[in-house]
Amino acid sequence: MESLHAPWRIDYILGTKPKLETSLFTHIAQSSDDIANYVIVRDRTCFALLNRYPYNGGHLMTVPYKEVADMNGLTDEELADLWKLTRRCTNALAAVMKPDGFNVGINLGKVAGAGIVEHLHIHVVPRWNGDTNFMPVIADTGVLPQALAEVAAKLRAELAK
Repeated sequence: MESLHAPWRIDYILGTKPKLETSLFTHIAQSSDDIANYVIVRDRTCFALLNRYPYNGGHLMTVPYKEVADMNGLTDEELADLWKLTRRCTNALAAVMKPDGFNVGINLGKVAGAGIVEHLHIHVVPRWNGDTNFMPVIADTGVLPQALAEVAAKLRAELAK
């Protein structure tokens, strides 16, 4: 089995986490600073934002406004909205970044890899043929071809269509 290394995420893992009364996603959902938070679209029951510590360029997450730990905490309508937004975002990434495929998934629980256990979110990671190369393996460095702010602006424009 091959491993995909993402050493740039160590800043998040080892970094000081803000002490918030709500989850990070609830804090971002209630914020009006979408640019600083890399929020790319807001819908009625959910929103999407770029991952600040991505596994790959364009890595985003769709998040319900309601702070729930798993899918059982959402109504059928909220769950449908979340998956529809995930589809919209996948289509926007396809149009803007032209990946060869996607990883789309949910980590439920700490043991499953959830970094924000208390707030359900769906990861969408664009993938390209050959996107695992020597840089993360030998040089312990990940290469993101575009700045997060630039990717966010392009995705906002695409999602506004």
